[in-house]
Amino acid sequence: MARKTLPGGGWQAIRYTLKKAWQVGPWRLWKRMRSRNACKTCALGMGGMNGGMVNEAGHFPEVCKKSLQAQVADMIGALPADYFDKHTLEDLKQLTPKQAEDAGRISYPVILEPGATKFRTISWNDALTLIAERMKETPPDQAAFYASGRSSNEAAFLLHSFARVYGSNHTMNCSYYCHQASGVGLKMALGTGTATVDLEDLSHADLVFLIGANPASNHPRLMTQLANLHARGGEVIVVNPIRESGLETFFVPSQVKSMLMGSKIATQYVQPKAGGDVAFLVGVLKQLDEQQLVKTDFLAAHTEGQEDAIHYAREVSWERITTDSGVDRATISASAEKLANAKAAIFAWAMGITHHRWGVENVLALCNLALATGHIGRKGAGVMPIRGHSNVQGIGSIGFAPSLQDGVRQALEKAYGGVVLPTTPGYDTYEMIEAADEENLQFLFNLGGNLWGSNPDLELAKRAMNNVKTTVFLSTKLNPGHFHGHGKTTLILPVFARDEEPQSTTQESMFNFVRLSEGGTPNVEGTLRAESDIICDIADRVLSSHPVDWQRLKNHNEVRKLISEIIPGWEQIGTINDTKGEFTIPGRLYHSPKFNTANGKALMHKTELPELDADTLTLMTIRSEGQFNTVVYEEYDLYRGIPHRFCVMMAEADIKRLNLKDGQRVTVSGEAGSLDNIEVVAGNIKDGVVAMFYPESNVLIKANIDPRSRTPAFKSAPVWIRPMGASAQHTKLPDESSR
Repeated sequence: MARKTLPGGGWQAIRYTLKKAWQVGPWRLWKRMRSRNACKTCALGMGGMNGGMVNEAGHFPEVCKKSLQAQVADMIGALPADYFDKHTLEDLKQLTPKQAEDAGRISYPVILEPGATKFRTISWNDALTLIAERMKETPPDQAAFYASGRSSNEAAFLLHSFARVYGSNHTMNCSYYCHQASGVGLKMALGTGTATVDLEDLSHADLVFLIGANPASNHPRLMTQLANLHARGGEVIVVNPIRESGLETFFVPSQVKSMLMGSKIATQYVQPKAGGDVAFLVGVLKQLDEQQLVKTDFLAAHTEGQEDAIHYAREVSWERITTDSGVDRATISASAEKLANAKAAIFAWAMGITHHRWGVENVLALCNLALATGHIGRKGAGVMPIRGHSNVQGIGSIGFAPSLQDGVRQALEKAYGGVVLPTTPGYDTYEMIEAADEENLQFLFNLGGNLWGSNPDLELAKRAMNNVKTTVFLSTKLNPGHFHGHGKTTLILPVFARDEEPQSTTQESMFNFVRLSEGGTPNVEGTLRAESDIICDIADRVLSSHPVDWQRLKNHNEVRKLISEIIPGWEQIGTINDTKGEFTIPGRLYHSPKFNTANGKALMHKTELPELDADTLTLMTIRSEGQFNTVVYEEYDLYRGIPHRFCVMMAEADIKRLNLKDGQRVTVSGEAGSLDNIEVVAGNIKDGVVAMFYPESNVLIKANIDPRSRTPAFKSAPVWIRPMGASAQHTKLPDESSR
């Protein structure tokens, strides 16, 4: 069944921009896009005090469909005053993510009470009074606080410090379900949990090793850098089970030649098995070692642990490597040769690396390659986890995590008048879901996000979250998590987007660059409030004004002064409102091979190949071109030609083996559940691997958690596919010998 696909970027992006501009008004959209506020979507760092559509280097224009989609979504009208009168809870549960997104801005507080069939409006005073009462009667170890990457550093700092003064360390953020494996692995290997390069480094690199990421759909502005690198003769190695058309050719809208002829991206495209990354990366290391291309002098001077890591690569057989990775030796050899010949390489990845039970192992294997080739610790070379949300890195940096470093905790205690903060371990995100399922959680505060939709095993997540006595959401738009992941009592409180905030806020990009957003005026009428204002009012009602004057901390300048005193490396944020001096957090960029470890050396780790089930189809969840995290803007995936969100992409070989047809409706079963009426879509995907959209397919996935990062395996889940109406049985693929 032929399906129409469109190239990445190009005229379709221009047409889409004009369509969206017409929807909300071209001049009105232009002013919003040019306002001095950090981009609301990915963390590449557009906007800030250089103005909208400007990157960290000051280049204009820098914009993409994702940022336009997010901006237009915030500019549509408010929910009608009688919206919740007309829609029961059961009605709301039928909404798709896109339908919830399109319903309108939340502009007044609402509450769902125990046994009620509808949400009803509630005054701000009554809502805050109820929240305070519930917190006072809740033991602190049964209260949890969750933050998405949407919020500001100021709001996140206020919420996590309020939670700790209240007595709870159950402060977790969305990175546990995305890039936590990056932070853990990088810290183990390099002594830093973030990128070791900045934006300028991309212009000095002559090779980018892009693995487990699809920036053509998810981080389109990065494609400009990749197109520029290819144009100047550089190499781009793409490693992805799906052959994404946008990673082969991309039409950069801001470049005339690229718009007319397209820009080539990948110079080598590798399609491993889902979950075969460790095997592939160890294979590249093995090939470098066999060809005597490992930078042994660099390792001797700047690294420890290389003997064990390289010895393991020597000992594991080529048969095991090629079988487990799904990549032949010639392809592995070509990748190794390109890395060895490069003058400066950057290793970039996203959730295709972190969403596995062995996500930390994947990151460590990448670090091993960077060290073995000497592509780290100098200009144009290093590692670059591609963060998915514009401030997910910032909220972690300012302490929104289950534990604080001793120095940070002590500084916070001193700043807050000598209060003693808890030292017991807090829940990570999935532990919090487990606690709720065991009825050990009475209160849950959500600072943005769709916590329910972000979970594996959605039925378990629903049951767990429905156990919570009181749930609070601070949100700009509706999402299915409000209705499926509600508590016994649930409040949804409307908040400003960052370009509507009455005060300036800050965000941190994936390049460790702290940006200042100046705020603005509301897009819709209503009783919306700033997140920090709400948090301080609740804190004041729960804890009073002693020893912390929460009303004073409604002033963001006061909050930033605290951050500057408490969080190492953030000293400049204390005066950023006056100086407008956006800054890079020191100690994270490695432009010399001096690592932030006890002895200044990096550490290589032996990364053993995980055991894979070769007989079962492996599901990798994906985002569509018209999607941002759990937010769905468009049902159709233009780049892949997938007509709607209830499809399964399969290789032609697998469709034939299972006696299916392109376009056929099937049942897909996983370890946690099943989905019926799923359309088969033939695609250029590695055989043995299938792909479905997140978060809808999360219902299939059991919570197989990486033990070190506590991240679920959204990219390597076993599934079984059968025609609609066929008896349920686990259909296995033929073994390798029969292929």
